Amino acid sequence: MIVDCAIYRDGHRADGPEDLSDALGAARGAGGFVWIGLHEPTEEEFALVSQEFGLHPLAVEDALKAHQRPKLEVYDDSVFAVLKPVVYEPDSDAVSTGELMIFLGDAFAVVVRHGGGSPLKAVRQRLEHEPELLGKGPTAVLYAIADATVDHYLDVAVELQTDLEELEAEVFSPEGGGSRHTASRIYTFKRQVLEFRRATGPLAPPLARLAGTGVYGGTVPFVNDKARPFFRDVSDHLTRVNESVESLDRLVSDILSAHLAQTSVRQNDDMRKISAWAAMAAVPTMLAGIYGMNFDHMPELHWVGSYPAVIALMAALEVLLYRQFKRRGWL
Repeated sequence: MIVDCAIYRDGHRADGPEDLSDALGAARGAGGFVWIGLHEPTEEEFALVSQEFGLHPLAVEDALKAHQRPKLEVYDDSVFAVLKPVVYEPDSDAVSTGELMIFLGDAFAVVVRHGGGSPLKAVRQRLEHEPELLGKGPTAVLYAIADATVDHYLDVAVELQTDLEELEAEVFSPEGGGSRHTASRIYTFKRQVLEFRRATGPLAPPLARLAGTGVYGGTVPFVNDKARPFFRDVSDHLTRVNESVESLDRLVSDILSAHLAQTSVRQNDDMRKISAWAAMAAVPTMLAGIYGMNFDHMPELHWVGSYPAVIALMAALEVLLYRQFKRRGWL
């Protein structure tokens, strides 16, 4: 469905014809552009938009099916960009992603949203209050959406860092470190970091290309070259995010290794205790076994003091073993 459709001239929203083809013609004639926002459109709903704006069929297919990696593709009549906004859900401490598909042309910006967490409404309101920036044309739309998306990445990274510190405290606490749910929580957190990385990592080359830096630098059609410093700023923020994600991934891997090591040490301690008690139980078992054999000359039959002597011997050996195991830390 079409969420919003407007014509912008000189950075200000203007009234225009409702028909898309007439709106595009009016925008071009006045030196403005058309900005259309759609939310999970059907193939029939998007057919009119793609036909009127001449969008490439492959890009249209990606926009309808979603589930794309962040990327930037250049076609004859438009530029197609994919961003993945990230949402942090504090109630479940989970990370979920949506998708933004942006078509940029000479006088239009078409934005298709899938899922939640997209900052489109706030971005449009922000740009409408900054006519000087909005006056730069469709490039301003791409920059503002990328900037808002990456800035939100920073907020999510801070939330995940807080969760990681809580998880680390739980793992190394005397009570919680051995919980059977700890490993499950660590693996769940690692999956959240992986989901976050899938959104932030592939976005670096497209932003570098828009910023004109590195091996990906170069002129991008329909994108104002004067906007490169702004895209460089967004790219710098994304670099910080990716460094935070790498740090989170390394730390959660270290925590998992530490938890497994703690579990192994506890299991070794348990096995030593079991072995020590088994050794102590073996002494009276051995003596009782010999004591019960059918010899003619054996304790308690021909020697009155044999019974207390055997009991005393058992007790002495048990005390000796207990002290030895205790000294070595087995008990």
